[in-house]
Amino acid sequence: MFERLPLRSQTESLAKDGIVLGRRQYKEWQVTLYSLNGVFVELWAGKAAQVISTFKKSANAVAVVDPYIEQVDFQDFLTPDF
Repeated sequence: MFERLPLRSQTESLAKDGIVLGRRQYKEWQVTLYSLNGVFVELWAGKAAQVISTFKKSANAVAVVDPYIEQVDFQDFLTPDF
């Protein structure tokens, strides 16, 4: 259903309901990985365009997340929240 929405509605849905998992730079693009309703979604933001791509549910999660691993601070996940 998400894939059928207009780009503006997809962007709003990501901002409202998406969980940011990571960010990375690829050439001139800022790429943000989201989790949205059980699927991975990437938002590619460039100077003149935005592109949203959705991974199939069958996509290998390790392969999807791998490009973002260097930017993740795992210490945030290891520190108890007292």
